[in-house]
Amino acid sequence: MIKTPEFARHRRLRNSQAMRDLVRETHLHVDDFIYPMFVVDGENIKREVPSMPGVYQVSIDLLAEEVEELEQLDIKALILFGVPKEKDEQGTGAFVEDGIVQEATRLIKKEFPTMLVLADTCLCEYTSHGHCGVIHNQDVDNDASLKLLAKTAVSQAKAGADIIAPSNMMDGFVAVIRKALDEAGYTEIPIMSYAVKYASSFYGPFRDAADSTPQFGDRKTYQMDPANRLEAIREAKSDVAEGADFLIVKPALAYLDIVREVRNNFDVPIVAYNVSGEYAMVKAAAQNGWIDEQALVMEKLVSMKRAGADLIITYFAKDAARWLKNKK
Repeated sequence: MIKTPEFARHRRLRNSQAMRDLVRETHLHVDDFIYPMFVVDGENIKREVPSMPGVYQVSIDLLAEEVEELEQLDIKALILFGVPKEKDEQGTGAFVEDGIVQEATRLIKKEFPTMLVLADTCLCEYTSHGHCGVIHNQDVDNDASLKLLAKTAVSQAKAGADIIAPSNMMDGFVAVIRKALDEAGYTEIPIMSYAVKYASSFYGPFRDAADSTPQFGDRKTYQMDPANRLEAIREAKSDVAEGADFLIVKPALAYLDIVREVRNNFDVPIVAYNVSGEYAMVKAAAQNGWIDEQALVMEKLVSMKRAGADLIITYFAKDAARWLKNKK
């Protein structure tokens, strides 16, 4: 009789779908998702972003219909980006009381009070030059920009935003925004910091959607070098010390090692931003019939959770929510 050599039988735990479900280590839930929305000035506008099939710029009068769809899918959070008609060098539209994000927030909180509204706090969509702060001598003036970002955060909180999500990458932005919110009486409003935001090539389609392409230069003096890992820890450490309640890593898919590094070093909720370029690549491949879109999307979202993300900002939120519902 031939004696079988001793070795591990790992396949025992893979021999049926029920068995694989039983021992699965990482799970996706609809509660993990935050859906990005682009709100534009005007009326009766629902305009598909050419580089992002299935993603739309929507005017405020049609916003309720879009948010109702999210509620029906049990998605509990969205993040708002504003696309104003008029821009100026100071990005005034970001912090005026009747700004587009402020008006959108008021409508959503009135019609859908349980929906969590995150307000992207940046100036790039509102400045005529497309940069995330005030320009001085052809460069972004860090400290002058902080004052306007603080005004923006307070105006967003006043409008009813549940979470302030500053994406500008100015040094000290969390400290200044936290101080401004507290002084204005918004001590209970958390900050979801874009703590680790790389100067990435994956943002191209977003700049189409938000009309925020820089008119000169680039953002490499304030967004991070994609080659750097330790810098991510320094950035996140500063933001936590300054009062950040969540930490975002952006982009997600090409930076899963950074998601894990941040998860291992900090005990606040970690958010992976599954960005526009990651979305567009999958959609393009799916339209060409090169991939199984559902299988690929769910695999990559699981990879973000497995890397350590608690939450995922993703344009696939609606699709993923439907797929999870159908699975049940």
